[in-house]
Amino acid sequence: MKHSNLKEICSKYLQNSQFRLEQPWILIELDFQRLVLCFMTNSLESRIGEVSQKRVLRLEPVNGGGYSLALRLRAFFEDGTTAFVKVATSPDLARFLRTEHHVYSSLSSQVFMPEFLGWNDDGESPLLMLEDLGSAFCVPPWTTARIDAVLSALKVIHRTKPPANIGVLETPETRDHLNGWKDVAHDPDSFLGAGFCSKDWLDQALSALLEAETKIELTGTDFVHLDVRSDNIGFFPEARAVLVDWNWVRVGNGEIDLAFWLPSLQAEGGPKPETLLPNAAPWAASVSGFFASSVGLPAPAAAPKVRIVQRQQLGTALPWAARALGLPMPDGDAPELILV
Repeated sequence: MKHSNLKEICSKYLQNSQFRLEQPWILIELDFQRLVLCFMTNSLESRIGEVSQKRVLRLEPVNGGGYSLALRLRAFFEDGTTAFVKVATSPDLARFLRTEHHVYSSLSSQVFMPEFLGWNDDGESPLLMLEDLGSAFCVPPWTTARIDAVLSALKVIHRTKPPANIGVLETPETRDHLNGWKDVAHDPDSFLGAGFCSKDWLDQALSALLEAETKIELTGTDFVHLDVRSDNIGFFPEARAVLVDWNWVRVGNGEIDLAFWLPSLQAEGGPKPETLLPNAAPWAASVSGFFASSVGLPAPAAAPKVRIVQRQQLGTALPWAARALGLPMPDGDAPELILV
């Protein structure tokens, strides 16, 4: 299917879904997956069969996971096996998926990622096929064993030799993106409108936040995942964590993976960020600024639920920054969202 047709489907879907935003996002996403699948079933079955060298019995949408409108499917084969299939539905998603393919095909033997099963790139909607981790994925509550498993996986990932041609984390563009409080200083109304603090609190705290976020260290030799969240992690009984969604990878300071994971971990009932990353005021300022600069903006059409997740993470990241910098606690009326 050509991207022009997919774009039309996505546009019509998003227009219609505006009238149904009271539904849980997982239902809206599932509706979208089914809508696209009904247009692509025949061609996808053929392509998946070609990659797997197996007869496809049926394809089913996979619920949840990820911000984007990439098509996520479970393929059921005649021999009783299954596979996870991810299909790009836009040029940007195609570019991301090609990056993932490069990582998976280079590192498929690593214990921290699912087995790479195949790839098909028709030039429009590339298709990535992986080991089906459906039974391995979990939702909160977090346990000490699961937290330790993620920490262990991150240590191994950071020590892994990156695939060829992976960009570095330390660039002017990345640093600018991670200094979000300067954007809030330029346009405070969007952030203040989200309800996380009063104008008086922001006026008092902003200078400290601005100074701290510039002190993050991005340079390093670690292989960095850059998108560590519970919906990108699967757990196996032997206390092994497996990470998916490898399209943001960089080479740099692996501490960034921990810093950006910890606010979501607390939001899902885990410990406070400083429990696992103490004395990290620059990271606390940068992470909170990253979410603060985005949370009041409209969601991108291709990632309609990203602002919901960012609100959840800012709800724990902003108090972390206040504690780390010795600031008063934020005095807004936005609830601290705990995902349990």
